[in-house]
Amino acid sequence: MADRILAWDGCQNVRDLGGLRTGDGRVTRTGALVRSDTPARLSAAGWQALYAYGIRTILSLRTHGLVEEELDFTSPYPDLVTIPLAIEDITDMEFVQQWANTNLWGTPLYYRDALRRWPKRHAAVISAIGQAQAGGVLFHCKRGHDRTGIIALLLLALVGVQMDDIVADYALSPDPNRDALLSGEHTSVREALARALDGLDVERYLQDNGVSAGELAAVRRRLIP
Repeated sequence: MADRILAWDGCQNVRDLGGLRTGDGRVTRTGALVRSDTPARLSAAGWQALYAYGIRTILSLRTHGLVEEELDFTSPYPDLVTIPLAIEDITDMEFVQQWANTNLWGTPLYYRDALRRWPKRHAAVISAIGQAQAGGVLFHCKRGHDRTGIIALLLLALVGVQMDDIVADYALSPDPNRDALLSGEHTSVREALARALDGLDVERYLQDNGVSAGELAAVRRRLIP
């Protein structure tokens, strides 16, 4: 797992989604999809490393109604496309009360509810990956923990990566506060991620919310050799 961690100067939480085994024995492709904290932190050398790695599309995962200056950046490369996509909505006061006000927003406990509330927002990210130009795709949020985590969960489950590897990937974003919150709720990262996927047919979920069959096939081709 640790071999997938990338050193891009300025960012602290960058890793490739390649090298993970699927249930049918295949291995996810290296260089296709990368998750990270915000590229706004990258130094000039960091941007050079990102570009040299082959990234040509950046998906910036936002929260509707929330101003996050930390997510604002300008790529130094004209052929590097940046697409902002809001996958959550902080104007949803029920969500705020249940998750933001309890600090559980920073844990995977909220994933199941987020997937229920905003299916079209999450599906739009998968569509964008399916439509992306040639080259690697980077998707990021501020810390590279949970907005990226929920998209990584959908992607890895879609292509059949096993739960142990999904959990191990998530755990590469360490957060003692998150672990303490989960412990206080008498649960764990594994249990929270498993609950998010419990009963969820990821392919049907995405198709029902706007991802075309062609886009799903393109995502699979991108991630699975």
